[in-house]
Amino acid sequence: MKVENTRRAEAVRLRHAAAFYGSNEQLLQMMLPIVSGGLARGEPVAVAVRPSTEESLYAAIGDPAGLIVLAQPEGTDIESGQSVAANRARELRELTATAGPATVVSEHWSVLDGADGSFWTELDAAVNVALSDLPIELTCFFPEIPLHQAILDGAARNHPLLLSGGELRHNPSFRNPRDVLAERPAPAPVLLGAPDLRLTFGAWQLNEVREAVEHALTSADYGAGRAEDVVLAVNEVATNAVEHGGGEAMICVWLGNDGFTCEIHDRGALGDPLPGLQAPHPSEPRGRGVWIARQLCDTLHVWADGTGTHVRMRAAR
Repeated sequence: MKVENTRRAEAVRLRHAAAFYGSNEQLLQMMLPIVSGGLARGEPVAVAVRPSTEESLYAAIGDPAGLIVLAQPEGTDIESGQSVAANRARELRELTATAGPATVVSEHWSVLDGADGSFWTELDAAVNVALSDLPIELTCFFPEIPLHQAILDGAARNHPLLLSGGELRHNPSFRNPRDVLAERPAPAPVLLGAPDLRLTFGAWQLNEVREAVEHALTSADYGAGRAEDVVLAVNEVATNAVEHGGGEAMICVWLGNDGFTCEIHDRGALGDPLPGLQAPHPSEPRGRGVWIARQLCDTLHVWADGTGTHVRMRAAR
């Protein structure tokens, strides 16, 4: 798979707004003008909403050309708001590259809350980085009284604009996304069982890591091209781990019905809570490893704790 690993210097083009509703009827009243307005301008309009909201939209406006339903996260994707943001950025980058500026509508969905609602804080912070250079107007709708207060706290800090009375206004509570996650770090994903492979390595053992991962993928019937991509992704993260994590790291691998999963653990401190969500500029000498790995894997989640920095990658066949 060819991966674009540099970007042009672009000003922030994303317009990211939060809106709050008190009922499903009010939600539809607020959402319809945005969707209809984008379609009237001839822009593609992409929506990531609950199934019931999707049905209401189609009932109100029919099935117009230009309306695109984005895939909602499911399964293990729910573990990682940063992975959802990376995948959504990839989808929307392809859309805007061919169709130009787009209108996007997103909606809070309680089934994605997790234990405390922090998924939404991580997702919106990551969106501010991953989509920053895209010509998109994104409005995120939240209930006025969600189950978790963290959802409202995160929404207040992650959106530079607020939709109020049908108009976009500056949000004085907006914070830099990395500052938001410095205060509320990305959570660790759920624990997995005993790994099928565990290997401690340094810089001189990176070839052993590549060989072990390639063997695991081949034994799990991954095709040659897909295996090559995954080995490259693992190598990029493993190289970062030994360079920045004290010279030694550990990789654990699981193989199951949902495909290949690996974790790489090192003892280093995590300087950027949202690494690899933008391709680095050509003038930046470093920083391509996690970006490349995110493009090649289905999900990639980075978190830190008192023992160091951790990366979990998943890759389907």
